[in-house]
Amino acid sequence: MPFIANTDQQRQEMLELLNTTMDGLFADIPEELRCGELKLPTGISQQEVQEYIGELAKKNKTELTCFVGGGFYDHYIPAAIGALVSRGEFSTAYTPYQPETSQGTLQAIYEYQSMICRLTEMDVSNASLYDGGTAIYEAVVMALASTKRNKIIIDDSVNPIYRKMLESYTTNLNIELVTTKNNDGMANRDELKAQIDDKTAAVVVQNPNFFGCIDDFTDIAELVHANKGLLIASCYPTALGILKTPGAMGADIVTGEGQCLGLPLSFGGPYLGFMATTKAFMRKIPGRVVGRTKDVHGNDGFVLTLQTREQHIRREKATSNICSNEALCALSALIYMSLMGKEGFKQISQLCADKASYAYKRLRQIEGVTPRFGAQWFYNEFVIDVPGNAAEVVNKLIEKGFAAGFPLSRYYDDMDNSILIAVTEKRTKQQIGMLAEALEAVI
Repeated sequence: MPFIANTDQQRQEMLELLNTTMDGLFADIPEELRCGELKLPTGISQQEVQEYIGELAKKNKTELTCFVGGGFYDHYIPAAIGALVSRGEFSTAYTPYQPETSQGTLQAIYEYQSMICRLTEMDVSNASLYDGGTAIYEAVVMALASTKRNKIIIDDSVNPIYRKMLESYTTNLNIELVTTKNNDGMANRDELKAQIDDKTAAVVVQNPNFFGCIDDFTDIAELVHANKGLLIASCYPTALGILKTPGAMGADIVTGEGQCLGLPLSFGGPYLGFMATTKAFMRKIPGRVVGRTKDVHGNDGFVLTLQTREQHIRREKATSNICSNEALCALSALIYMSLMGKEGFKQISQLCADKASYAYKRLRQIEGVTPRFGAQWFYNEFVIDVPGNAAEVVNKLIEKGFAAGFPLSRYYDDMDNSILIAVTEKRTKQQIGMLAEALEAVI
């Protein structure tokens, strides 16, 4: 809140000009809705505030070795990203409605969209979503509008944070939201098949899923398509360097969280939701899509092919009017993918897979530690069971310098002993070994 430096004399002059009193200004507000006199403590100086906030900040443990995942990951961020996105022409760029003055911003969005399409093997991408969770909601809205149906099926191996967001966004909508229970950490085929019918607008799945398990949803895509529904697939973009793409599986709409593409964890954001779809559903995509064209002189140029300013004339056919296009976050992702290149991206993907596999084998050597699921293939993260309460074990490991993972009992009733552990390319063999020793000591 800004500091408004009005003196008592200035306030009195304004009231006299308005020919009223302070009470008169608020006369239209019913008495029961007024907050009354605020009894605020005496203010303190700026220096005292800074010292107080500094002491609070010291209570945060910023030196922990991070093995936490669950949708947001501690990846290496090349220094060039911060230097480039900090340039004034990027940080001050406005929504690019006027192409003649916005070619740089438009081209950056176009290149970002192109890379997302290549990464997912889909036809078209937008650049206007806030995070992976809201991206799933927007995909669901697309499916409802495209199929004219109201049943959505989602497996509980999809990130529970995303599922909670979807439930919140759709609470007051006419939607039948069905959640199926995973089968040994994988999407439950039997339950999904039992639920898919002629009312199903879409099935929502995730690969790798929240537990890190790798799946191929080609069979589910065929089944839901046979019933004229859609497959919405949430994915982890870093994994797409080595895994089968959602497009190759037959997904109709692909979503995900782009934080791993050069964005810091930053205590919760800003993050980047991405979305890609097939040409058949391009007109239903929310936000904006940038296209490449030719000007009157035959030179390449970039324009908003689909834009939010259309929405006021489309009325009931309008998609979500997401005006904040997350362009700076999208630019960070574009720079990251450009710096990595095709082969570098594959190497990062393989490193995450290999290091997670090594950590999984190392931790399983500890007496009392067992794998939660029987899945043979996982990427970047995995679930283990420990003796005793997982949350208590994680708290003890914090005291030993490790953010050791995510206790799953917060979202799953039958997982009091389960910890989700993530291993990115930043974690070294030594750090993994030290985590194993610390875990063995506390259990």
